[in-house]
Amino acid sequence: MYNAEKPNLEELPSSAQLLKSTIIAAVAAVAILITIVLPSEYGIDPTRIGRVLGLTEMGEIKTQLAEEAEQDRQAAGEEQSSILDLFFSAAYAQQAETWKDEISFELTPGQGAEWKLVMDKEAEAEFRWYTSDAVVNYDLHGDGSGQSISYKKGRGLSSETGTITAAFTGNHGWFFRNRTSAPLTITLQLRGAYSDVKRTY
Repeated sequence: MYNAEKPNLEELPSSAQLLKSTIIAAVAAVAILITIVLPSEYGIDPTRIGRVLGLTEMGEIKTQLAEEAEQDRQAAGEEQSSILDLFFSAAYAQQAETWKDEISFELTPGQGAEWKLVMDKEAEAEFRWYTSDAVVNYDLHGDGSGQSISYKKGRGLSSETGTITAAFTGNHGWFFRNRTSAPLTITLQLRGAYSDVKRTY
């Protein structure tokens, strides 16, 4: 049995040195938390360093995906579409009405697409959209003139019809997201007071 040599007291760090090392470690941990962890995980960037490094955008995407996943989980227990929705979807496809524009596009699983109307303030546009035997999530919103607005959001819908009244001059329209496990096609029909329709995403 061997006994280790007793350390020399002069070689041990003093209380002041230990305190100094602890303070340095704590400051470094706080700096890492503020400049790296918060921006990259939660999109919170009080120092703006995270945005310069590209971490804030990553955190914002993570936060958005988490919110969408939670909303999808809440909607999972609800009825995805009603018999009435399916009836009107079929009827809309068969009716020979006059629309200024009709756009059809496909979304693969997880894919999103955004279509916007260029409108003046208080201009109105009628719309109708429906999917091909599936459901979709959407956000009806607008931006322009230094402003932005969210008109309406929907989860797990197969069709909708209505009117947009532009709150300000700018671009107003839909961001669609396919949260199903199969491709789907969306048909968007439009008419009214807008000067252009364009895909922005």
